[in-house]
Amino acid sequence: MINWRVISKSAGMLLMVEIVLLFISMASALFYHEDLMPFVWSLLACAVVGGAGFLYGRNASENVGRKDSYLIVSAIWVLFSLLGMIPYLVAGTFTDVAGAFFETMSGFTSTGATALADIDGQPRSILFWRSLTQWIGGIGIIFFTVAFLPSVGQSEVKIFAAESTGPIHNKIQPRISVTARWIASIYILLTFSCTLLLYLLGMSLFDAVNFALTTTATGGFAPHTAMLHVLYDSPAIEYVITFFMFASGTNFTLLYWCLFKGQIGKIFSDNEFKCYLAICFGSIIVVTTIMYLHPHTPFNLELSFREAAFTVVSLQTTTGYASCDYMLWPAMAHPVLLIVMLAGSCSGSTAGGMKCIRLSIIYRILRNEFTRILHPRAVLPVKINGAIIPQSMRQTLLAFLSLFGGFCVAGTLALSFCGLNFEEALSIAISSLSNVGPALGRFGPAQCWDIISPMGKYVCSFLMLIGRLEIFPVVILFTRSFWMKN
Repeated sequence: MINWRVISKSAGMLLMVEIVLLFISMASALFYHEDLMPFVWSLLACAVVGGAGFLYGRNASENVGRKDSYLIVSAIWVLFSLLGMIPYLVAGTFTDVAGAFFETMSGFTSTGATALADIDGQPRSILFWRSLTQWIGGIGIIFFTVAFLPSVGQSEVKIFAAESTGPIHNKIQPRISVTARWIASIYILLTFSCTLLLYLLGMSLFDAVNFALTTTATGGFAPHTAMLHVLYDSPAIEYVITFFMFASGTNFTLLYWCLFKGQIGKIFSDNEFKCYLAICFGSIIVVTTIMYLHPHTPFNLELSFREAAFTVVSLQTTTGYASCDYMLWPAMAHPVLLIVMLAGSCSGSTAGGMKCIRLSIIYRILRNEFTRILHPRAVLPVKINGAIIPQSMRQTLLAFLSLFGGFCVAGTLALSFCGLNFEEALSIAISSLSNVGPALGRFGPAQCWDIISPMGKYVCSFLMLIGRLEIFPVVILFTRSFWMKN
């Protein structure tokens, strides 16, 4: 049976995170002498909703059931987006609810698709709020709360697991709150390091902070309309952003062992990381070769490699930044980009996509099946990093792949009904579900998504949400068994 009081109490406490972020954004508005009212109204709304939720559930038990955890996770991401869109509406950034909700959901899910055509014309505080939504969404709203406000409840493990990405959840320490603090520390360290390097390489402090927030979140919201090579004609900046996108796409547990324990060999012995490296560097080599050898692409070898590396890493880590318009590249490079968009990077990172851990498991299952054809009686367990993958996890993987493909098809059909052609609808569905941002056709890296109809924006927002939460926590709410008492 669903415990509405504990759900209400948890939601009220989790909204404290959004209140803190709004206060930080309001401080930036005060610093730049901009209008404070967009954040004042948002703070009031968060305080009322959060206070009412906490009061209603103040006497609730600390026991969070499995159903409660899924409902809390799904509801809080929608609630954060509904309240987080208020600054856009009050500031006049968007005049329609669909556009404001789309932008906010794209931020919190760290997708990076934008419906904002005139980014440079917006107040700096609004752009900073836009970047903060991606930064908190990259690591996870509940993850961040468990790290710094570990009083969500004694059953925080269930809520944490419902939001975590990937089929395998590794803990650094026995207590989940301690693990969350270590990983949050790595996240903050990456953000600070990226900010410092970008600032030293010539970015303004405002740009360096915003690019760092959205790079480590693998989100891709930029504080300017123009692409990176137009803003800063600096190979060094592109290489730095490429490195931090790649690092943020790595499992943060591996980064912990590498950075804080000095066990560098652990990262290179990890099966998922090796798959991540193989897909990433293999795709970079293929795209670089296409760019360099194609007669109509006037790139030298270094420029071909740099643009290929930046774009492949950006799309595989689902960041969505663009140093150039890859829609102008030879058409034979586009399928490679679509593949890395689908693949994604590592579980336990800030990136989206299918995740390399699932691809590693699929590869081992297929390899075993081919061996079994020749040796029918062979006992062939599926192992990742020496651990056997149980049959239940393989069934869950099959269910995930089926749902992922099903929602790609359903999203494509729904967007086609909204007036998009098949190629655009398919690429947008994949981009939204994988939390990438840029798509193909008119929705490539040089374009924004403001021409999509309001209904199309809601479809994309739903795909972003289920993609960020990896489908099950949201879809299970639409099943009959979820709402049955027993």
